[in-house]
Amino acid sequence: MTTTMIITLCLIICFFALMVGIGIRSRKHATDVNGFVLGSRSVGPWLSAFAFGTSYFSAVIFVGYAGQFGWTFGLSSTWIGLGNAFIGSLLAWSILGRRTRIMTQHLSSKTMPDFFGSRFESEKIKIAASAITCVFLIPYTASLYNGLSRLFSMAFNNVDYSVCVIAMAVLTGVYVLIGGYMATAINDFIQGLIMLGGIVMVILAVLHDNGGLMAAMEGLATSENGGWQYASFLGPDPLFLLFVVMLTSLGTWGLPQMVGKFYAIKNEDSIKKGTVISTLFAIVVAGGCYFLGGFGRLYDIDVATNGFDSIIPAMLSTLSPMVIGIVIVLVLSASMSTLSSLVLTSGSTATLDLVNPISRKEISEQRKMLIMRIFIVIFIVISAIIAIKQARSKSLFIAQMMGVSWGALAGAFLAPFLYGLYYKKTTKAAVVVSFIYGVGLEVIQLIISLGLWDISGNAVLSFVFRNSLFSGVFAMVGGLIIVPIISAFTQSTRPKEVDKMFECYHSKKTVDITDSLGE
Repeated sequence: MTTTMIITLCLIICFFALMVGIGIRSRKHATDVNGFVLGSRSVGPWLSAFAFGTSYFSAVIFVGYAGQFGWTFGLSSTWIGLGNAFIGSLLAWSILGRRTRIMTQHLSSKTMPDFFGSRFESEKIKIAASAITCVFLIPYTASLYNGLSRLFSMAFNNVDYSVCVIAMAVLTGVYVLIGGYMATAINDFIQGLIMLGGIVMVILAVLHDNGGLMAAMEGLATSENGGWQYASFLGPDPLFLLFVVMLTSLGTWGLPQMVGKFYAIKNEDSIKKGTVISTLFAIVVAGGCYFLGGFGRLYDIDVATNGFDSIIPAMLSTLSPMVIGIVIVLVLSASMSTLSSLVLTSGSTATLDLVNPISRKEISEQRKMLIMRIFIVIFIVISAIIAIKQARSKSLFIAQMMGVSWGALAGAFLAPFLYGLYYKKTTKAAVVVSFIYGVGLEVIQLIISLGLWDISGNAVLSFVFRNSLFSGVFAMVGGLIIVPIISAFTQSTRPKEVDKMFECYHSKKTVDITDSLGE
């Protein structure tokens, strides 16, 4: 065994042991559905903020997006990380946090589809939302394993990729099944600390390896692979950069696994503190990842042959064994934290919003817990199989399906959820149209990406469907425009009890006074 392999293996064993130990200690919080899915709505600001951040930033960002967009935009890709921090975290917490927590408790909603069903008084909308969630979360979950193969092959020469995937899936499943949301939140906090320390250490190591910040920037501007535009403020393609910022930042507002973090937070003071903590976390992790990726062109990498996922591993290959070991644990942390959030969301949605509504008999709490755990296992197994199959066969369908998942979920759900919290006149018809529009746009994107429809002769369609990033932004922004317009013409489908629902934002309290004499 090499030094790198020994150090990495020791760190991974310690990491896995800690994760499972926390899952076992957290089992007392997972004795009923509310505790298993939401941690009994008693999660503090630090755990909530880190749970949000670690669910947001997975190995896809560190290995895939940081490499791809760092190579495409250079140092200006840092704007993507800052957009994630200020739009995807700060604004998301400020605009959605309090209202989501209050409204979902008032409606007794445990999932996003459950919220849609109660808020719009429609079991069909609830079932439709849960179906969209389950269908598109599976390929998105499978994408979390991307990039692990290259990093593990760098540290362990003879270990098959499928072994890495299976080990990660099994260990994540163990602590989620035992401890539920609370185990996930506590592990997310620890994983978040690893991500914070790891990304800072890697950035410093890479800059040191290239003579410092100023020398690295100068080298980027003058290298054969680079040029001045890759060290500039807005990079070589500002419009494309804007679309990437929009999708990766605004998209979190409509993702079930992200919004679900607001359901579980303890109180309003926790929301205020969580907003600050989450934003700072995103600045360091997301900003750091994309900043690091911006120096990719300093290295001799054949992207055309090896793909964008080879960039970050190539940058790290020259570092010390200890740093490489920490990076492996960092990527595992990022992947497992997001994986746990996704499978918990999928399992709870399938049980509470699909099985429970169509069941003829009332399902007991313990039976719901059992069904939920079964679904979690099913989703973990399916996602792992898809990831392994994709790595071995390079299936174009699976790869494109992974790409459109984020856009489909955010495009379908963002507008109905946001307006559902703020706008009383939002109607059932508008929600249905948003679902059809968001999913429909991404299905068209999938068809085009697979080469089943040639749109090269149409300038408008070629722009909208340039890739899943562009169509995803059009899905989200289009939904924000469509929902109020459709609502204006379909007020007959407005929920009848909506005024009572919004009373939860303005509760009244009566207090006794001792001085009753007036002027």
